[in-house]
Amino acid sequence: MKILLTGATGYIGKRLLPLLVEQGHEVICCVRDKNRFYCPIEFQSKITVIEVDFLDELSVQNIPNTIDIAYYLIHSMSGSATNYDELESLSAKNFVSNLNQTRVQQVIYLSGIVNDQALSKHLSSRKKVEDILTTGTFATTTLRAGIIVGSGSASFDIIRDLVNKLPVMITPKWLNTRCQPIAITDVLDILMRSLLNPKTFDQSFDIGGPDILTYKEMLLGFAAAKNLKRWIFTVPVMTPKLSSYWLYFVTSTSYRLASALVSSMKVEVVCNDNRINDIVQVKPMTYQQALKRALIKVDEDKVASSWKDSMISGRFNTNLSNYLKVPKKDCFIDRRKMEIIDREFTISRIWSIGGETGWYYGDWLWDLRGFIDKLYGGVGSRRGRTNRHDIHAGDALDFWRVLYANKQEGKLILFAEMKLPGEAWLEFKIIGNTLYQSATFRPNGIWGKLYWYSVVPFHGFIFKGMLQKLIY
Repeated sequence: MKILLTGATGYIGKRLLPLLVEQGHEVICCVRDKNRFYCPIEFQSKITVIEVDFLDELSVQNIPNTIDIAYYLIHSMSGSATNYDELESLSAKNFVSNLNQTRVQQVIYLSGIVNDQALSKHLSSRKKVEDILTTGTFATTTLRAGIIVGSGSASFDIIRDLVNKLPVMITPKWLNTRCQPIAITDVLDILMRSLLNPKTFDQSFDIGGPDILTYKEMLLGFAAAKNLKRWIFTVPVMTPKLSSYWLYFVTSTSYRLASALVSSMKVEVVCNDNRINDIVQVKPMTYQQALKRALIKVDEDKVASSWKDSMISGRFNTNLSNYLKVPKKDCFIDRRKMEIIDREFTISRIWSIGGETGWYYGDWLWDLRGFIDKLYGGVGSRRGRTNRHDIHAGDALDFWRVLYANKQEGKLILFAEMKLPGEAWLEFKIIGNTLYQSATFRPNGIWGKLYWYSVVPFHGFIFKGMLQKLIY
């Protein structure tokens, strides 16, 4: 079949795409920016990539009218706009309006569990999107999930950060809220098995694993899986704002996402029934089984996708293409070069930079810069990187975003997502037998210039030391 995949660069979309291709489907991937989309060579003949902004009616017309099935995986709960619920509704309306002109038979929507009487803003928004999708001329299948447990999921990373960093936790009372977590493997399995299944048409289903746990029990369950002793005490005095800051400073999440999650974690997300399991013949794994699987993927450096690589983990909503060309005019530039000894060695070092590997020289200064950025509400450096030795355009890398990565060319361009009085790029490129390293800063007014001059003294040994470590 010809399948439309929205949210193709997101956490779920990246994992669903290879499954669809492996089953022989032709996949039309909807992305806002083609430069953020990475596709393995073996899949390129099976997919078509189109740029679509669902907030733009004209852009939505890029969708072909020959599609059979569509997956709607668009969510904006941590976007910078405070009216994200209105934007989500507009996106859904534009989507329905366009798909009504196609031959599409079914739309499969991944939403959130909305059984509690008092819903958070983001869960209410997802319910409204569901209502809009059901107005289409096609059959709609809504799958409502709570906490998704898998390597690279926001929930898994937050739980891991809290347990690994805090032996004793003084936590807000919402840790006693119940939820029904489900493994990412089971989510994908249900998404696939719902394809053109008439028993799922025009219905909504709750999807969850066999365990109903409090968030506190989930944290302690992770500690048990890692053989760690942890003590958790809940207090009633921690406000939603304080809770959001607690998550923000301890974990790798952004403040916007932390705030949205805190709001939702006060709402009980438990399945009303498990009909879908019988309909599609799926037996979801337990929470401990899901944790074990996720931990193995992390240890083996085989994380297929991460929430950190989606734009919600950063502070920019514009396309990366806008920053791809590194400017020279009105910029401060630190340029360095050195002859390379072994091209493969140098490329391997460049492609492993950041995250657990570090920056090869003056790591404590990079960490300090990330800490300062976090204090001022920036992304900090806790995002790390999804894979230790592999990066692609669009990936997050500490407080940078990968704009361009081409091993064959030996060229890597990073753009700073930290809070700055200006814009910054870090570029590595190999030409012949020489490695060129450039740090470019385009200041924003007098504060930008003062910032550059204040950090110039550190550039001399940080960038020089890093360049040498990339060679030897």
